[in-house]
Amino acid sequence: MKPRIAAVELVVADMARSLAFYRRLGLDIPAEADAQPHVEAELGGGIRLLWDTVETIRSFDPDYKQPGISQIALAVDCAEPSAVDALYKDLVDAGYPGEREPWDAFWGQRYASVKDPDGNDVDLFAALPSDDA
Repeated sequence: MKPRIAAVELVVADMARSLAFYRRLGLDIPAEADAQPHVEAELGGGIRLLWDTVETIRSFDPDYKQPGISQIALAVDCAEPSAVDALYKDLVDAGYPGEREPWDAFWGQRYASVKDPDGNDVDLFAALPSDDA
């Protein structure tokens, strides 16, 4: 079998806080997951998003230290440009740090960036209407 990427894992300092953020992005994560050391959510297409607490990682890697700077970004398809603006406002109003306010990117998308509770970049995007429409 050819290897394939099947999941993206986030190591989090506070599971409940992280899951609250991702619920705002539309993920269906049960409330009882807030108290778990490991959580998984199906994203479709056989891809899962995983969360593990720092303590979980340290249970098998006692010297684990969270990096000071995130090395990944997740991108969320908002389906339409106005949804990018609305979701960005919702997240920033809820206290999550906005990194880049919504703007029309030269590559043809409405785009914005926020940070999740652990400092990971989360980009919000939607295709802009084409001039042909």
